[in-house]
Amino acid sequence: MSKGRCYVGLDIGSSEIRAVIAQEVSGEETLRVVGVGSAPSSGMRKGVVVDAEGVAKTCNIALEQAERMAGHAAEHVVVSLSGTEIVCQDASGVVAVGRADSEVVEDDVARANEEVHARFPLPLNREIIHVIPKEYRLDDQKNIKNPIGMRGVRLEVSALVISGSTVHLKNITRSLELAGTNAESFVVEPLACAEAVLSARQKELGTVLVNIGGSTTSIAVFEDGDLLHLSVFPVGSTHITNDIAIGLRTSIEVAESVKLQFGSALPEEIHKKEEIDLSLFDAQDDAIVSRRHVAEIIEARFDEILSYVNAELKTIGREGLLPGGVVFCGGGALLPGAIERAKKTLRLPVQIGYPKTLGGILDQVDTPQFATVIGLLLLAQSNHSNRQSFTAQKALAIVPEGVHTVIGKIKQWSKQFLP
Repeated sequence: MSKGRCYVGLDIGSSEIRAVIAQEVSGEETLRVVGVGSAPSSGMRKGVVVDAEGVAKTCNIALEQAERMAGHAAEHVVVSLSGTEIVCQDASGVVAVGRADSEVVEDDVARANEEVHARFPLPLNREIIHVIPKEYRLDDQKNIKNPIGMRGVRLEVSALVISGSTVHLKNITRSLELAGTNAESFVVEPLACAEAVLSARQKELGTVLVNIGGSTTSIAVFEDGDLLHLSVFPVGSTHITNDIAIGLRTSIEVAESVKLQFGSALPEEIHKKEEIDLSLFDAQDDAIVSRRHVAEIIEARFDEILSYVNAELKTIGREGLLPGGVVFCGGGALLPGAIERAKKTLRLPVQIGYPKTLGGILDQVDTPQFATVIGLLLLAQSNHSNRQSFTAQKALAIVPEGVHTVIGKIKQWSKQFLP
């Protein structure tokens, strides 16, 4: 049984940095996880680098753990991007079909995607991360998913452009250099999560993926197999911990332990007389607190997260109108009572999303917290093998060269997303 190419995913989060190495094995369709590493995050705040050296040290710890387990060096990695500066906007591009017989070929599609990139009004302090074609129009025919082989004169593409801060990309790149590695490509966090946990049917029906991270929550809305909307909010599970620490007048460490062991988003289901002895977590803290009071603190912050999600769905006209419902991932997805609370607030079906099953060391990565990094591996594999990414979803991941966008790379990358 011969072993093939290795892929390395690196999820740089605000609370934890996770690295996973997976390998292709002949005769097996799925990747085999061979190395896993993680470390508490340092130098990140709300998805943005605030200390490049701190991020580099944590990345190095996570990558070294994965490398020792896998026996493989992580020289090139696929990296997640998050932060509230991630923006999703509509764009379009138009080109003339080049062939004399008016048949659309790969080059025409690539030029149309190039045109989206070239015409998009981008400020100097921002960088395009993805150009995601949604549909094509050939002359008067609309809603075309794949125009190759069709005949026409005028080819138009409607796309989503996802951009981020140039400074953030530079800082992430610098941190990776200090850690002794470099980014093969960048992928925004919710797209990686969606690749790991959503099925083609969920994307077709209409589903919102909600990734509750440490200090940010991101969403990706899919409908008819296409990405409809993407957004990042400045609130996450760490804010819940901070609220508990303030409400109970205790340390962050004790508050985190209380949240994990006794937390709930449904205070009405907790008896008023239930109490928590904080000395169980810190011998110097002898306070006795109400468990219902803790749940009320959690409920208030969790409702804020849900209000962000609902407001975003309302903005795009999908409030309460997604048959595929809501899929939670990230560490915050495991909060007791979160599913029931979300069902009441969002008025949609709700479930927890687990990563697609891979081979190898499954017990360490089969959790919602590893959804992003597993998605990075799946995208890296599909990019390398020139298969279509995101199943029915087309996306163009641009690798920054010196962090500045290189339009000439678009033709090279766009070929992999054609059937």
